[in-house]
Parts: sequence; C-alpha cells; structure tokens
Amino acid sequence: MKSVLRIQDTVYRFFDSDIWYSFKKSKVTIAAACVTVIMILSAFTAPWIAPHNTFDPATLDLMDAFTPPVWYEDGTPKFLLGTDDQGRDIFSTILYGSRISLFVAFASMLLAMILGVTLGLVSGYLGGAIESIIMRIADVQISFPAILIVLLISGLARSVLPNVRHEEMAVWVLIFAIGISNWVHFARTVRGSTMVEKNMEYVQSARVIGRRRATIMFRHILPNVMGPVLVIGTIGLAVAVLTEATISFLGVGVPPTEPSLGTLIRIGQSFLFAGEWWIVIFPGVALVILVLAVNLLGDWMRDALNPKLR
Repeated sequence: MKSVLRIQDTVYRFFDSDIWYSFKKSKVTIAAACVTVIMILSAFTAPWIAPHNTFDPATLDLMDAFTPPVWYEDGTPKFLLGTDDQGRDIFSTILYGSRISLFVAFASMLLAMILGVTLGLVSGYLGGAIESIIMRIADVQISFPAILIVLLISGLARSVLPNVRHEEMAVWVLIFAIGISNWVHFARTVRGSTMVEKNMEYVQSARVIGRRRATIMFRHILPNVMGPVLVIGTIGLAVAVLTEATISFLGVGVPPTEPSLGTLIRIGQSFLFAGEWWIVIFPGVALVILVLAVNLLGDWMRDALNPKLR
C-alpha cells in the first residue's frame, strides 16, 4: 500500500512540476515527443505491424522489384511506398531498419553514459593523479572525430574476429565502437558538476558520519548531476543514430542481412539516378525525421532542466 501511495505521490508531483508545465506549453516539443514515441514504438513492434517480413527470403519475389509507390499508375496497395531491387517492401524495411538503428543507438548511448558518468564521478571526486590520467585520455580522444574512432575499432574487430563471426558480431562491435567514442562528453560534464557538488554541505555531512567514497559518489552526488547527463544522452541518441547510419552507409556497419537505415540508404543511392528514387528517399526522410525529433526533445530538456535558460 505504501509503495502505491509513493508512486501516486511521485506521479502527482511530476504533473505539478515546472518540467511538465514547460513541456505542455511547447507545441513543438509535444509534436517532437509524439513523433519520437510513434517511431520508436513502430520500430520495436515491426514484427507485428509491418505488412511484410523483409528478413524472410521465402516471402520475397523478384518480380515485385522496383515497384513504385502506390500513387503511381504501376503502384499497388500491397506496397505503399514501393519496393527495392530485391522486391522488399520499403515501408517494412524502414520499420525493421529503424529497429536496428534505434537498438544500436540506445545500447551505445547506455554504454557511453555508464562509462562516462563513472569516470567523471571518480575523476571529479578523487582528483589528483587519477583525474589527470582520465582527463588527458579524454583530451586525446576528443581531438579525433568520433567517426574515425568507430572506423578504427570496427577495423580492428574485423582483423581479430574470424571471418565467420563478422556478421554475427557486427551489431555488437558497432555498439561498442559508438559507445567508446562518445563517453568523453559525459565524463567532462559530470567531472565539472562533481567538483562543485563535492564541496556542498550534504557531502561534507556524509563524510563526517563515515560514508564510504563510493556511497557518496553514487548515492549522494550522482542524483544531483544527472540533469546535464540526461540532456547529453538525449542529444547523443540522435548523434548515435547518425553515426550508425554513416558507418552502415560506408559499408562497415551492420551487415546487409540486417539492414539499418544507413544500409537502406546505401543500397538505394545506387538506383537514385535510374528513376527508382523511392528506394533511397523514404529511408532518408525517416532518418531525418527521427533525428530532428530527438534533437528537438534534447533542446527542450536542456532549457527545462536549466532554470537560467527559462
């Protein structure tokens, strides 16, 4: 009963908060949130809502290849947005491709957040040689474009893993590469906030009563530095989607058997000037809408969590 009352109280306080007021006041943010939720739900429920299973070769017919969208004279309601060179339904491939792109983006950002927040807390709270080592590594890494780091890690993984494991491990290698390339932003932000928070009275009180360092960092300081982390994570999600699309477009990301949005764009650009524009345009539009919606949410969250920007 107490847990139910606690949940009700939390929900009531959320809907009575400044953040909720700021959210419902912004029509652009509401629209961006709706688009983001719809695209995420559509992507992760693709096996149930997609008209066709693009991963089942038995359902494909090469005679359906290059079918134009439904509003063309040669179009058919069976393929609303047309088909590609293998006869795959474009609408279904976008749903399945978004699923892979979002999975890679969420997983890589979670890895980057865990690694960056942990190193930022440790370096900001402990200081000294540990802080110098972590921050110098961060300075060196941030001087390289993230795309180069991802390509380097992907190349090393391909050289180390057996050929038969390349496609099997491609998604996980990509998640690791994107996550490793983005931890620096979390670490630097959390380090700065931790250096401020560790001098606060509540931290001094925790030290006096004998709290351990790990407890102080993760139980007391961490909740007070999560605001900027959430903003970076939201915007970083859009960056991760674009990074995955770029890597897959270059042909070193997810395998063609598991096409993401970047892979679909890479396949479609070969037919753009042949007249089959829908193969590349529709996945590209889906990518732009997803990234734009997530970026708008990140901008709103930055303003809502920072009273100085209101």
